Amino acid sequence: MPRRHVQLQPSQHVPDGPAVDVLVREGLAALRHELDIPEAFPPAVTAEALAAQPTAQSGDATDIPFVTIDPEGSMDLDQALHIERTADGFRVHYAIADVASWVVPGGAIDDEARLRVETLYAPDGRTPLHPPELSEGRASLLPGQTSPALLWTIELDEEGEPTHVTVSRKRVQSRAQLTYNGAQKALDDGTADATLRLLQVVGTLRQAAEIARGGITLPTPEQVVEQQADGTWTLGSRATLPVEEWNAQISLLTGMCAARLMIDGRIGVLRTLPKADPRDVERLRRSAHALGVDWPDGATPGDVIRNLDASNPAHAALLTEATSLLRGAAYVAFAGEVPSYTMHAAIAAPYAHATAPLRRLVDRFVGEVCVALSAGTPVPAWARDALEELPGLMAAGDKHAGEYERGCIDLVEAALLTGRVGDVFDGAIVDVRADREAGVVQLRDPAVRGRIEGVDLPLGTDVRVRVASADVKTRTVRFEMVAPLIGHEVP
Repeated sequence: MPRRHVQLQPSQHVPDGPAVDVLVREGLAALRHELDIPEAFPPAVTAEALAAQPTAQSGDATDIPFVTIDPEGSMDLDQALHIERTADGFRVHYAIADVASWVVPGGAIDDEARLRVETLYAPDGRTPLHPPELSEGRASLLPGQTSPALLWTIELDEEGEPTHVTVSRKRVQSRAQLTYNGAQKALDDGTADATLRLLQVVGTLRQAAEIARGGITLPTPEQVVEQQADGTWTLGSRATLPVEEWNAQISLLTGMCAARLMIDGRIGVLRTLPKADPRDVERLRRSAHALGVDWPDGATPGDVIRNLDASNPAHAALLTEATSLLRGAAYVAFAGEVPSYTMHAAIAAPYAHATAPLRRLVDRFVGEVCVALSAGTPVPAWARDALEELPGLMAAGDKHAGEYERGCIDLVEAALLTGRVGDVFDGAIVDVRADREAGVVQLRDPAVRGRIEGVDLPLGTDVRVRVASADVKTRTVRFEMVAPLIGHEVP
């Protein structure tokens, strides 16, 4: 899916900026060393990127007025979009950067990508999957640049359901690089062009289709970190803009179409997620009752989750509990026999990662398989031969990326609260252990989460807590209860 933009307001609870800056930078360097995050590309990889030329033959689609919609400052642009009305509904043109046309199978870039697996993000920069000479340059769908792409053409009916899908190699040219904030502003003030207006229409239809399928989207604000221009580090949370969600629906639609192509063609790589364990659903239902969150008779978990407001402490706690429904995601490769289970339970449909090849390894191979299947030609040997190892590579890469992301946030949390041991903050209990004597508290400002211990912790309740410890080296923060409800007298 498209990345989430990070935009924060400075926190009111920030210690001395220079001191925190040193702690964060030293801590990030230590974390990268601990997790073996590469600092640069080997010379052979850079040299191959500088010399690379597109190898695949592409038709011309530069007449289609594509636009890209990404976070501010993005250069690695995977996706470009154009939508038009048809007599029977809508036509979505979705151009995906054709990374395979630049990468020599078995070459230096290919080997390095299999080691890196995906682009990694940190508060002070990113560690890209591919050399920036390609991923932020010639292979990116930058405006005004003619680039090779995999062009998905998806015909939709009036309800937004796909009726016909093709994908083929084309040369495309984006007309404009839009940001999420800019696109949302244009939609709000009425200056948006036809593609943006239709993105709202189609995105809304696809959201309705997701609800009808029984899909689950957790509306949880991201915990995000950023360094301000004055060097101050801030930690906060943000909810996604409507245009981000509509844009994400186009990516999901494409991933679902890719999955269907591969299932019908009996070859590919799916992203699967098992159905929620009924015991977890019942546990979530009991938590909702305990938190005073309404769960109407006959409502599914998705029905309840969809109406939660993460700014409400009780709702935030239930959202944290709801993550238990989305465990067990995996990549499943096949060639010849379709797996017995092909569904992604949160999407409520078969699904594949296909729209971020500049930033995720598996997408390059999924795209190549889909191009061949759409054309009725054999899947190239280099793509077919890689299928068996891709699930293992992606599982390890996802785990590594998760450790890095969590480590970065834990580090900044500890750094921001260094020197604040003993200080009192407002927050909410968002998770508790089964014995209710340990859990997680979420502060209001800064948006720090940390361990708390106490007797019978009040899940989903506003609380006032004291910082018991903040250790940058171990990247841990611990709190202790002061009062179970904001407004109680603080000792």
